[in-house]
Amino acid sequence: MKKLKVGVIGCGSIAQHRHLPEYQWNEQVELVAVCDIHEGRVKEIAEKYQVKAYTEYEELLEDKEIEAVSVCTPNYLHAPISIAALKAGKHVLCEKPMATSKEEAEQMIEAAKASGKKLMIGHNQRFVKSHQKARQLIKSGEVGKIHSFRTAFGHGGPEGWSVEGKEGWFFNKEKAFIGAMGDLGVHKADLLRYILDEEFVEVGAFVETNAKDFSNVDDNAVCVLKSKSGVIGTLAASWAYTAKEDNSTIIYGEKAVLRLEDHPNYSLIVQYANGEVVNYELGRIQSNDAGGQNKSGVIDHFVESITEDKDPLITGEEGKRSLGIILAALESSETKTIAKI
Repeated sequence: MKKLKVGVIGCGSIAQHRHLPEYQWNEQVELVAVCDIHEGRVKEIAEKYQVKAYTEYEELLEDKEIEAVSVCTPNYLHAPISIAALKAGKHVLCEKPMATSKEEAEQMIEAAKASGKKLMIGHNQRFVKSHQKARQLIKSGEVGKIHSFRTAFGHGGPEGWSVEGKEGWFFNKEKAFIGAMGDLGVHKADLLRYILDEEFVEVGAFVETNAKDFSNVDDNAVCVLKSKSGVIGTLAASWAYTAKEDNSTIIYGEKAVLRLEDHPNYSLIVQYANGEVVNYELGRIQSNDAGGQNKSGVIDHFVESITEDKDPLITGEEGKRSLGIILAALESSETKTIAKI
């Protein structure tokens, strides 16, 4: 069997904990190269995986052997590197948020179209079994009309798990562009679009820096969202949940309430209006807590979309729509008005 030859650009925590091991676990993949501007780090990773080491991504992209890449760099480099990779004829899996502006996202989508290569954005929450089951229950009519929701994604902050700690790019506005809202909020924006299977049209948001005095990006955000059909709810993203990670979502429907990732044992609890309760054990959500580094499903799906030549679940267009919610939240916070998406 011919294996897909892959390179990983950026060797920080997300590459080390997700992309590299998951490529290694996939029998259809051969890891060929890694790239990072930190020479010591990239040499160490290259040695561990027995692959080539590059310190310039342009050199890695010149490697004709490589067919696909993961872009795991600081946010401001997502678009330029992804575009360069697509132009070099590589399939691209880009970490989220896919870009720092709508224009950049559109340029990435255009580059994918022009090259005929796949562009996938790494929104792993769509692959969580409880989230997939919730979408299915809503689609089937089991939950009835959806009225409201609340979702949160928060932990103690990237300094606890990123390779550079407090000195890392996550806290530098020039490199990160956005803080907790881009790191965590965009995940939940994408998740809500996926579960509810509809788009949001308006957002009101408070996006603040009030927890980390060493940072110049947001670390706490609370948004109120309204969907096309009139579903309203809240989305919270935070790097200040110091004691325990929260990755929960609650959907309030006409016939039932869905509690997702809100219980230590049951990843989905369905509370029916008639008093019946159904508990589902569907496996753990991926988290940054110890033991939470299980297989995300992102890498396997990306590889499958290439080998079977089909559109990935999170195309560039999908990534752009989820990014649009975050950009509108920033606009709302800055202008103190409700922003249209």
